Amino acid sequence: MQFANRLEPLRSNVFADMDNAKAKAKAAGLKVIDLSLGSSDLPPAAHIIEAIASSLPDRNSHGYVLFHRTQAFREAAAQWYHQRYGIAVDPQTEVLALIGSQEGTAHLPLAILNPGDFALLMDPGYPSHAGGVYLASGQIYGMPLREENGFLPVFEEIPPAVLNQARMMVLSYPHNPTTAIAPLSFFQEAVAFCQKHQLVLVHDFPYADLVFDAQISVPSILQADPEKTVSIEFFTLSKSYNMGGLRVGYAIGNPELIKALRQVKAAVDFNQYQGILDGAIAALTGPQDTVAEMTSIFHNRRDAFVNALHRIGWQVPMPESTMYVWAKLPPQWANNSIGFCIQMVEKTGIAASPGSGFGKMGEGYVRFALVWDPPVLEEAVKRIAQFLNS
Repeated sequence: MQFANRLEPLRSNVFADMDNAKAKAKAAGLKVIDLSLGSSDLPPAAHIIEAIASSLPDRNSHGYVLFHRTQAFREAAAQWYHQRYGIAVDPQTEVLALIGSQEGTAHLPLAILNPGDFALLMDPGYPSHAGGVYLASGQIYGMPLREENGFLPVFEEIPPAVLNQARMMVLSYPHNPTTAIAPLSFFQEAVAFCQKHQLVLVHDFPYADLVFDAQISVPSILQADPEKTVSIEFFTLSKSYNMGGLRVGYAIGNPELIKALRQVKAAVDFNQYQGILDGAIAALTGPQDTVAEMTSIFHNRRDAFVNALHRIGWQVPMPESTMYVWAKLPPQWANNSIGFCIQMVEKTGIAASPGSGFGKMGEGYVRFALVWDPPVLEEAVKRIAQFLNS
């Protein structure tokens, strides 16, 4: 069979290689502690589960959910944004329900890019951002994120020839995988840059609540673009409300972009089961104390894991946000993050994500996901020490 050329960039997947290595470790009898996937091990709050459960006996809840049946969810999302960021949002024209924010980041390029157009992506960055561009037959320019710049891109480094063909820029802070946070002044600079060069500004915002210092402000992109001139933001309930497997999120922002994304979405899918949307409404409008509890749990895990790494001599920075630790590899592994991760899981059962899987600028790093309780994380560090000393 012959397949479309757009599949070529999708064939190489270091995370598939890691899955194979994990399977080998399990087959060898090792107890695998998987720190490679950012999938929360915590459950949704009881009131969220109750809202979903109460929908199940309702025979009217099991049909297709088209746009107009998402009205209550869109109103809840608009209210949540207004209360939190002081941004007025029209739920009819400026909000769109999504099957997780990854659906939005993957489908939006189909609405923006013509074949050959450039998208400006972060390097390192979340892999699905690139996947959506490839599926739209676009080109990618990776904006390098360097430690000395706080893992923020330097817009002046983008070549003019690329800018002339660019149609969109994708940002995401707090950032996966580097854990960096961007201040409002940076977003204001990004908005001005995109306005000047007629770029759509996309902000993927899954870690809005996973910040460990109450004194640190984590802005929405819409605070830098309150008129929504060029911006669209994606929020998911996967992290803040532990609803990853339920696949619910939304796009919010410029009404023309919302309309264009809605046209793409209408061609490929409907929405989630109504009961899941009911659970999402309960999450957004109900008590928020469970969000603070979730953040506290990951805060404690961060402290336990990073302090344990420090005790074995691996000096990694203490992340201020997200559920990850972004660690610079020891010198002997500096150019082989894939080899490090594959050998470590095969020899010890400890799985992590190689930095190169997030882009060429991720080489020399490894990402650990804090998805276990402190005793398990400390056991993982003991095995990591054995591997480093072997």
